[in-house]
Amino acid sequence: MGITVADHWAQGDVYQRILEALEAAGKDLTALTVEDLAPVDHVHARGFAATVELGDALPPVAPDSHLLDVGCGLGGPARYFGQHFGCRVSGIDLTGPFVEAGQRLTGLLGLDDRVDLRVGDAQELPYEDETFDGAYAQHVTMNVPDRPAFFASAFRVLRPGGFLALTEHGRGSSRELHHPVPWSEDGSGEYLVTPEQTRELLQEAGFVDIAVTDTGQDYLAAYRAMLSLADRGALPPLGLHVLIGPSTTAKARNSVRNIEEGATRPNRVVCHKQG
Repeated sequence: MGITVADHWAQGDVYQRILEALEAAGKDLTALTVEDLAPVDHVHARGFAATVELGDALPPVAPDSHLLDVGCGLGGPARYFGQHFGCRVSGIDLTGPFVEAGQRLTGLLGLDDRVDLRVGDAQELPYEDETFDGAYAQHVTMNVPDRPAFFASAFRVLRPGGFLALTEHGRGSSRELHHPVPWSEDGSGEYLVTPEQTRELLQEAGFVDIAVTDTGQDYLAAYRAMLSLADRGALPPLGLHVLIGPSTTAKARNSVRNIEEGATRPNRVVCHKQG
């Protein structure tokens, strides 16, 4: 049996690895902040910077809003949005070790009243209809085999007028991708579609006002900056390499090649459920 999506992303004691990295970086665990954790708990391409940009691209989020983080990972974005907007955020992810570590980190930061994380499947969201004011998924869809089911499930749990936001590496040309990449070692568990197909699938699910933004150059710059540090042996104690491990640089190099050659097209999408 091949490696599962959950196993690809996290194995072993994730929480302990993060604590050790925080201590190596000189962080005080008794006075930890969302910003202290940011370099390691935003488990997607471009990390914290991409989360901040996504937050800036969202429609207004009121303090009484309830957001859904689909593929929440360690919960970094959920904690950031919960604190930044003063709202509630529920997160769901297939990867048990990430969710368990994320729950403990949320408690460490004292954000249990705003953020809750649980294990579950994005294709069958375990929430009542019209529960959330908005939902987002950061670099999750590349590992979702049934994207129509995912979009239909997201549409169902959103209230009328609610938004869905995505960041993803879309499929580009027919050229084969270079592997490994952050979301797949060898192409297994990888389900990329073009940005145009994403738009069509969102429309079929019922979403409107679909805005797609090309973010390829931003991702190229971020990957290259990380590789420059790695090549000099200057990666900081805190970073996604703590979780990804020794394959971090190979995955970043391949991500650069894939964007440069047009095999992948990073993009951000924001759309709405009709009010």
